Amino acid sequence: MKDISTTRRTMMTRSMTLAAAGALTAGAAAAAPAATAPTPTPTTAYRAAFQVSDADPKKWALTLGNVRNAQDALGATNVTIEIVAFGPGIGMLKADSEVADRVRQAMQAGIGIFACQNTMHGMHLQPEDMIANIGYVPAGVVELIKRQTEGWAYMRS
Repeated sequence: MKDISTTRRTMMTRSMTLAAAGALTAGAAAAAPAATAPTPTPTTAYRAAFQVSDADPKKWALTLGNVRNAQDALGATNVTIEIVAFGPGIGMLKADSEVADRVRQAMQAGIGIFACQNTMHGMHLQPEDMIANIGYVPAGVVELIKRQTEGWAYMRS
């Protein structure tokens, strides 16, 4: 029978091995040619990350309107805004989506638009299927967790 310290040591070794394997997998996903990581946390007065995970064009229109309103009210140079799409919401970032023109306008206004690579993989989407010049993150949920940890306001549409 193993003593408790041997069992704990075995569990720690397995956990560390799994963590290292996960880091390698995440690193490989992040290193994919289509991936563009978000820029480092900016120093603007206000920072907000919006989640869109529904394939509803009305929710996208609402989010894009709210983003524009936030820029207008706070001053575009005082606020950094990112929209992170995952799950069914990623369909609205396809080049032929009905909100593609509004997404492009938001990007021209300085809004960061990011697609989840996990979702893209699951939906068999390639960067060439998407709106040109959007950004990519390995996992949309993880990106939002990171932004919240960095002090960003979190908004869900």
